[in-house]
Amino acid sequence: MSDYYNVLGVSRTATSDEIKKAYRKSAMQYHPDRNQGDAAAEKKFKEISEAYEVLSDEKKRQIYDQYGADALKGAGGMGGGGGPGFSSMEEALRTFMGAFGGGAQGGGGESIFDSLFGFESQGGGGAQQGASKKVTITLPFDEAVTGAQKEVAITNYVSCSKCDGSGAKNASAIKKCQQCHGSGVINQSRGFFTMSSTCPRCQGMGKTITDPCADCHGSGRSKKKQQVTIKIPAGVDNGMRMRMAGYGDAGEAGGPPGDLYVYINVEPHPVFQRDGDDVLLELPLSFTEAALGCKKDVPTPRGSTARLTVPEGTQSDKMLRIKGEGFPNVHGQGKGDLLVKVVVETPVRLTDKQIKLLEEFAKLESEQNSPRKKNFFDKMKDFFK
Repeated sequence: MSDYYNVLGVSRTATSDEIKKAYRKSAMQYHPDRNQGDAAAEKKFKEISEAYEVLSDEKKRQIYDQYGADALKGAGGMGGGGGPGFSSMEEALRTFMGAFGGGAQGGGGESIFDSLFGFESQGGGGAQQGASKKVTITLPFDEAVTGAQKEVAITNYVSCSKCDGSGAKNASAIKKCQQCHGSGVINQSRGFFTMSSTCPRCQGMGKTITDPCADCHGSGRSKKKQQVTIKIPAGVDNGMRMRMAGYGDAGEAGGPPGDLYVYINVEPHPVFQRDGDDVLLELPLSFTEAALGCKKDVPTPRGSTARLTVPEGTQSDKMLRIKGEGFPNVHGQGKGDLLVKVVVETPVRLTDKQIKLLEEFAKLESEQNSPRKKNFFDKMKDFFK
């Protein structure tokens, strides 16, 4: 009798996860379906399944560790013949099932062996969703603010109007498939397992057409160019995608239609920049406007103007806010703001009189007039101490 730990290639202190991992690796290697007709592989598969059956059960493992395999005779389903070995391949396969998920069927009715051994199960039915389409729409900046309605031309597969998508000349031209007997699938035995695959004759539809429609030649669909009206909501941004359900190709064999995906491209604006739902605007001010304060009518993204109050002593790069004059949120969650960045210009090409006045002003300047300048030089003094 081989040592169960040696059979699985694990130490006597191996955890349950290590035991399961080792078993799965060996079981995949020696599984009968991978080694058809190989008696040695079948024997090895039974041995590793027997070892796993014991070592994966805490109570059986404890008995085995203390008293050996003979102590397990007749205990807990270790075969029907009074010994610790499996009496049939069926029992070994049940252990294999348990280690890989606990049942012969995986999610959706798919055999667990389909995924383990690469036997891709193909369902029947034949109905397929139509292909989805995509278009790109370029909007000027102002239409992204207000929203727009656009017409686009797309060429789609549509359900054939003559046969109502059946593909047949008339109802009597549709017959049950003789190969799959209407099920859409055929079953094939492979080793211990039965695999289902799509019927090659009817392509999974379960029926065949003896006299096809003259317009669509049996496909049930035809190409058609059509105009589609797309309503673009206010607040869309560059790179956004809209989905229009059911505007793609018609489905096949009664399947649902695909969708139309609309990709948005927003043209840049020469004055405004977008930042989320806010809009940025640079406002140039003269030295005197910034120093004395002023009122300005500034443009908004909607094509109107808004009155902005500039406080006296406003510094360059100061950001002033006009509430609610940004983009509407595309999900209906309010509006952004118009953020006005002040840019104070230094006067150039001064006249003699302007120079004289500025020289007079310079004589009257004090540290109180330039707080940032004073703060800078105070820091420089500390730096050179």
